[in-house]
Amino acid sequence: MTTSVQIPFAAGTDRLVGSVIDASTALLAQQQHDIVRFAMGAPSEDLMPITQLDEAFAARGRHGRYDYGETEGEPALREEILRLSAAMGVDTSDDRLLVTTGGMQGLDLIFKIFVEPGDLVVVESPTYTNGNATALSYGAHTLGARVDDDGLVVEELPELIERAGRTPKVIYTIPNFQNPSGVTLSRARRELLLELAERWGSVILDDDPYGRLRFHGDQIASFAELAPRHPLVCQVRTFSKIIAPGLRCGWIDVDPQVRALAINAKQAMDTCSSVAVQSAVADYLATGHLDSHVERLLPIYRQRKDAMRRAIDEHLGELAVATDPDGGFFLWLTLTGRAAGIDTEDLFPDALRRGVAYIPGPAFTTDGSMRNSLRLCFATSTPERIEEGIARLAQTVHGALDGGVPAESTGAELAHD
Repeated sequence: MTTSVQIPFAAGTDRLVGSVIDASTALLAQQQHDIVRFAMGAPSEDLMPITQLDEAFAARGRHGRYDYGETEGEPALREEILRLSAAMGVDTSDDRLLVTTGGMQGLDLIFKIFVEPGDLVVVESPTYTNGNATALSYGAHTLGARVDDDGLVVEELPELIERAGRTPKVIYTIPNFQNPSGVTLSRARRELLLELAERWGSVILDDDPYGRLRFHGDQIASFAELAPRHPLVCQVRTFSKIIAPGLRCGWIDVDPQVRALAINAKQAMDTCSSVAVQSAVADYLATGHLDSHVERLLPIYRQRKDAMRRAIDEHLGELAVATDPDGGFFLWLTLTGRAAGIDTEDLFPDALRRGVAYIPGPAFTTDGSMRNSLRLCFATSTPERIEEGIARLAQTVHGALDGGVPAESTGAELAHD
């Protein structure tokens, strides 16, 4: 039987743009051939503390709770977060903390509380796809601001805002080892951004999943260290990058007035984050495993980043330039010279057929630009696999330069669906 009944979608559903990054998980699962996976921003399974997490969950299984918990988060986990924050030099208190179901829920809560349709939100260009998508889902008008080797070019914001004709409600920044570029915001620019936020009455949404993962150079004081308990600074944090993404466990650190609204908003979302997961994470942190785990990760990530940079130099040479991050998961590659005209979205299906996956540059922009750029995650692969993956990427680029002859089909045509 056929029907002409229309589904009554809300007017705002056109703002739900989804995530190219998250969609790649399902896409890659469909492939049957060998793929070097530079697309998703996640630690490889061998770098997750699985044995220790299994022990923590097993202990919770014997003595755990499976009831509803406090929306604010389990007290034991909040206590561990306070200790972790103090160790990072952050002056905070329990009435500022709210445990979230991953960092993404933290971003959603902040944008929900502060952004109304039509509000201006400054985002870095390039920026994290999911953060930009969340702002758009609340009707924000996003304004891309340039990034260089010292992070967001804060000095250019006053002119951008003057041209926009209105001040931003939120300034969204990933200050440490930025996703996707890998660059870090300098101290001077952090201080200037605080001054501008106060001048404009704008919220700084400080999204920092990677701050613990510095493997080179000195730490730069965070917004929370430069301006303790500042009411316009909203910190979003997660255990996804430093422990394991499947935990879906994070937190926000915000002014108590903001926290009260965030509690109300979270209660309308999921009541509370998983009590079992929170308890296991609290146990894991209480044992002191995190410090030794991060100490193990840092030289490995540095080795993998260096391996990727060497492979890019060897296989792509003058056809590409890449950032050189001091930590985190990512570097940003831009095709240059004869390859500057290659569109990385158009290139992707052939790259996937050749056995390498990345995220095209336009996914990280507000206007579909940066078409000759792409993001590579070095955290997931061994140096040997990184070498192979970059070689495959270089073969794809050279194939495009030689007339666009595609690789032999391996069933990866699904990539273009």
